Amino acid sequence: MLRVRNLTKRYGDTEVVRGLDLDVRRGECFGLLGPNGAGKTTTLRLLLGLIEPDSGSIELAGIAVPEHAREARMKVGVVPQMDNLDPDFSVCENLLAYGRYFGMEKSAIVARVPMLLEFAGLASKADAKIAQLSGGMKRRLTLARALVHDPDILFLDEPTTGLDPQARHLIWQGLRRLIADGKTIVLTTHFMDEAERLTDRLAILDHGRLVAEGAPRALIESQIEPAVVEVFGEGLADWTQDHAPGLCQRFENVGETLFCYTPDADAIIGSLKRAPTLRYLHRPSNLEDVFLKLTGRDLRD
Repeated sequence: MLRVRNLTKRYGDTEVVRGLDLDVRRGECFGLLGPNGAGKTTTLRLLLGLIEPDSGSIELAGIAVPEHAREARMKVGVVPQMDNLDPDFSVCENLLAYGRYFGMEKSAIVARVPMLLEFAGLASKADAKIAQLSGGMKRRLTLARALVHDPDILFLDEPTTGLDPQARHLIWQGLRRLIADGKTIVLTTHFMDEAERLTDRLAILDHGRLVAEGAPRALIESQIEPAVVEVFGEGLADWTQDHAPGLCQRFENVGETLFCYTPDADAIIGSLKRAPTLRYLHRPSNLEDVFLKLTGRDLRD
């Protein structure tokens, strides 16, 4: 559904996307992750033909982009990072108006509206104005709107940012249904648990380059130690100096917490039990650990 080869984009002297290669298979959910400034937004704009690359090739839904970007976008549904619903229209009218942008007959759109409202859990809100909807409802409507023309591929840009846990889970439920129905999805997110739950494969970008690609579980197993012990409390500096080098395969000090990465946490926990002023959290490694190892812990703006 998507093939990208040696994609580059510069703004002045800054190379924002650097020789990017990507393949997204039909029917999979593909994650595009990276810290702020990694090049994700520029990459999405390139893939949709909204800006032109300096070099490289893009094939979206079998169509060359940007040469035939308009034709390609007719096969694409987009959920932008910020909701851009029309506040003057009702829920139903937003769907009707959006469908006309794709050249759909009104009767075809009307026939799809009940299914889309049911999918979004908004069947009782068809005539409600946008101002009457909660943040979660608006996000679900934006997702339903992206499906009005039955696209071949969906681009979701941080679809659950700003939502409470209940709303996030409802969005996840809807996305799982789309994936089960064979839709192809490209997802950007800052929630590592979201990427781990939803994506079949993902790519991690940093400074415009691809630094890792694969299935979430495969990346965790190949890139990071199996267990993590987070240690904090009074006397941490002394314990770190005396014990961490011998007990931890790899460790990092972040603020007032020590992260110990290890294949076996038993020895670390045994030592910590003899240090009553210290507290610890023992957990399996996850995608966030991989992300931070590959992109660093420095704050990006």
